Amino acid sequence: MARILIIEDTPANMKLAVVILSTAGHELIQAVTAREGLDAAKREKPDLILMDMQLPDIDGIEATRILKASSETAHIPVVALTASAMKGDRERMLQAGCDSYVEKPISYKDFLSEVNMVCNRSAGAA
Repeated sequence: MARILIIEDTPANMKLAVVILSTAGHELIQAVTAREGLDAAKREKPDLILMDMQLPDIDGIEATRILKASSETAHIPVVALTASAMKGDRERMLQAGCDSYVEKPISYKDFLSEVNMVCNRSAGAA
């Protein structure tokens, strides 16, 4: 299974993602701010990063740009977690370097399916 870094500041959303992914057998690393997440990504080298787009310190778009600009973390797929899926948001997330996105509230089946698809795509590219 994959090592997944979850960067999410809302406790209920973090708990839900942790329950879904740990039940599916994934190893999880948790961060509640973008700065914590950026440090964890460099230190832990996860297989996948789930990035909340509305974080208190640095927004998810900027944090994704920072990850994708670093040779240490540029190869790690990033899935955006967003409650604001308005017109143009998807394009902005993808332009920032997100490989995919999942809308909140998280749907168990769709969330797990998207995470597995991105992990499998990434593993196939390695």
